[in-house]
Amino acid sequence: MTAVPAGQDGSKTILIIEDEPDIVRGLSDALAFEGYRAVAASTAAEGLAIAREQAPACVLLDLMLPDENGYRVCEELRQIDHAVPIIMLTAKTQEVDKVRGFEVGADDYVTKPFSVAELIARIGATFRRQERLTGGDESFQIGRWTIDARHRHMTSGRTKKQLTFYELEMLRLLRERGGEPVSREELLDRIWGEEAAPTSRTVDNFVVKLRRKLEEDHKNPQHILTVYGQGYKLEP
Repeated sequence: MTAVPAGQDGSKTILIIEDEPDIVRGLSDALAFEGYRAVAASTAAEGLAIAREQAPACVLLDLMLPDENGYRVCEELRQIDHAVPIIMLTAKTQEVDKVRGFEVGADDYVTKPFSVAELIARIGATFRRQERLTGGDESFQIGRWTIDARHRHMTSGRTKKQLTFYELEMLRLLRERGGEPVSREELLDRIWGEEAAPTSRTVDNFVVKLRRKLEEDHKNPQHILTVYGQGYKLEP
């Protein structure tokens, strides 16, 4: 699916998949005030249908929906559009819940109750990062995989796997350093930016995801290597 992130008036469309009416109203009003076009769905089925029809620029996804587990919805959204930013909204605060969210394709994770102003700031930061982190090689090789940067996927023979925006940019930055280690702090600053308020655990979670996609044995990686005390490096 090719994303068409703007409405007819040129505003960026943000899909809210949330079953709490008060939260939907508050978010919709705040997004409209900031110049976004908000569309809402109270069920997973409705949200997925809107995602297919309207190609939103960003999705705000509640983890606890009446008809489907939010993790499963995130996976289905990734099948519809591998590149759209997905921010999970949830009352769960356990680290394992966040890790699982990243594993199924979420780009960010906000726990309830949250500040609407902070969420708006994170959405804006996501769009600015996408605009800034463009260009670079159209394709490059890592082991047996050919990375197609333009379409954000990796192929080996007949096998194809999608890459999220952050996964691709992490691979690009590691490759740019030519085998030299890149610290977690630099990865966070260059890819997510300080305004997104991520943590070093965010980098570790995405490294785990990439290893599972790239490596023959993700527990004994040959390409994305840990350099203890320094960060990560890429061995193509």
